[in-house]
Amino acid sequence: MTVNERLYASGLMDDFDKAIKNKDVEKAKSILIKTELDEASIKPILESLNLKEDIK
Repeated sequence: MTVNERLYASGLMDDFDKAIKNKDVEKAKSILIKTELDEASIKPILESLNLKEDIK
């Protein structure tokens, strides 16, 4: 299943779009985690959307 399909099936597409629009990296990441994606998959997705995680 693609990321978009996962977001749509989980009902999180609108929330994810809002997080991206607001450049809310943590919210976007938490939504992707809810769709059962792992860290290795999430990082390139965020990077492709020009969102970078804060290094802590």
